[in-house]
Amino acid sequence: MINSYADLDDAGVAIAAARAGADVVHTLYGRRLTRIDKGAGDFATAADVEAEKAILDVIRAARPDDAVLGEEGGQQGAADAVRQWLVDPLCGTLNYAVGNMLVAVNVALRDGAAAVADPFSGEVFFTDGETARVRQNGGDAQLAPTPATQLVDVNLDPPFPGAPGFRAVDLLAHPGFVERFRPRVVSTTLALAWVAAGKRAAYVTDGGDLSGSVHFAAGIAVCRAAGCVVTGIDGGPIGQAGRGLVVAADAETHGLLMSMIRSRSQNRT
Repeated sequence: MINSYADLDDAGVAIAAARAGADVVHTLYGRRLTRIDKGAGDFATAADVEAEKAILDVIRAARPDDAVLGEEGGQQGAADAVRQWLVDPLCGTLNYAVGNMLVAVNVALRDGAAAVADPFSGEVFFTDGETARVRQNGGDAQLAPTPATQLVDVNLDPPFPGAPGFRAVDLLAHPGFVERFRPRVVSTTLALAWVAAGKRAAYVTDGGDLSGSVHFAAGIAVCRAAGCVVTGIDGGPIGQAGRGLVVAADAETHGLLMSMIRSRSQNRT
């Protein structure tokens, strides 16, 4: 079975790896798991570690020469390798540790294929770098972003490098926001995939350069391939010069959010 991974294309590898991690996360759910302190209130569990091992087993079998950057295991292989996989085996660890099923398993080839798996719904949102689809119950369907839900996920987890100019919590108090949108805070990048799938109108988070983040890379790739508008909180391209993330189902929603973000920032200067 493991040898068959080598016959998969990159999207197939991303899907297989994300599913392997999701299987571990699902299996260990509800058990009393040892917490591994990472400092500043952050921690991992045995599920994070075991899920990453399962993901790495797939990648190593399929692409033994590729480098990997894992949330738990760090850099494996050359950091400047032409091909590098970004792995977040359990995004939403605190949710998971308290019995909340809102978590994601993220696997992305830098600047290439990516997959975001929901261990509990069985959905795998994926891209080959050009198109974006969701796989469930043995079938694939094209992802179709839409702002129809009017639900916007706002990440309120620290750190807040944009403060005081930008604070995500201020967006929730903007009169225009409450008139047009309804906030959600799920504290997992599964919400990014939901924008691509039409389950959310947008996603907003503070942060630095998130384009190469193990937490965000897979979701960003899926959203871009689905046709979402993807920028930093300043409206510019994400990358080394960018910071934070605003992902919207369409240009109108993105424009509305950017106008609110800018107005709150201007009021603080």
